[in-house]
Amino acid sequence: MPTPLSPANWLTARRDAETGIESLRAHFSGHAYDPHDHDDMLIGYTEQGVQRFQCHRSLHTSVPGRAILIEPGALHDGHAPEAGGFTYAMLYLPQAWVERAARRLDLPGLAGVEAAFGHTLVDDRALVDAIRQAFVAIHGNEGRLARDETLDRLLLQLGAQLRDPPLTGDAAASPAIARVRDLLHEHLDGNLGLDELAEAAGIDRFRLTRLFQRAFGTSPHAYLVRVRLRAARRLLATGRTPAQVAAEVGFADQSHLGRWFRRAYRMTPAAYRQMCTNVPD
Repeated sequence: MPTPLSPANWLTARRDAETGIESLRAHFSGHAYDPHDHDDMLIGYTEQGVQRFQCHRSLHTSVPGRAILIEPGALHDGHAPEAGGFTYAMLYLPQAWVERAARRLDLPGLAGVEAAFGHTLVDDRALVDAIRQAFVAIHGNEGRLARDETLDRLLLQLGAQLRDPPLTGDAAASPAIARVRDLLHEHLDGNLGLDELAEAAGIDRFRLTRLFQRAFGTSPHAYLVRVRLRAARRLLATGRTPAQVAAEVGFADQSHLGRWFRRAYRMTPAAYRQMCTNVPD
């Protein structure tokens, strides 16, 4: 599904109905994405140009020949530091699908959010070739056999890239900050203020903001927006309309959802819903 963005930018995306795997190929010049995260495991490669992004609180620079490996929930952004921009291809592997496939292939370390890669960028020709072949099979709709064989090869390659999960994010959060995180998840459709979060944590609001930033790499509000956007993607994929989704996940209205969604994913909620369901808005 092509999505026009601007004369210098373009994006095509599709979703495999049986596996739920999304494939995206895009070109960007300048700014690409605001910081955001996904429920899915992101596996891709740079085709052309220089691709720069923050992930795991480090700046990464990808060029052709490098694989990009991003775990579920890892905050990242994207931009092109050079005038020619960059082109890249990415597969979005749902956690539930990865868990089933990992059990079948006896790769327990790949299961869901437990997976942690040793490196975000990997110079490994065999891995990049495996990603490219799986991407072509899915994005090109080459059929179930091509899809299944290339995905199995890809997962076996990914199994060699795993390491023990780092002590960051959820694992590094103090009990007080963990209570705040849980409150944001429980009331994502609400209108919480800093005073309520500080009361739940038992600390003042300034210390709360500082400790939350240290634990999760972002402010409480930015974290809440991420949680809402991930919930919005899940609901849109089931066929809910953007207006329904905006109300369910706590955005003020459909246009408020649309602004944040486009900044994070560079497509509209309606376009994402249509890609997942073939139902126009």
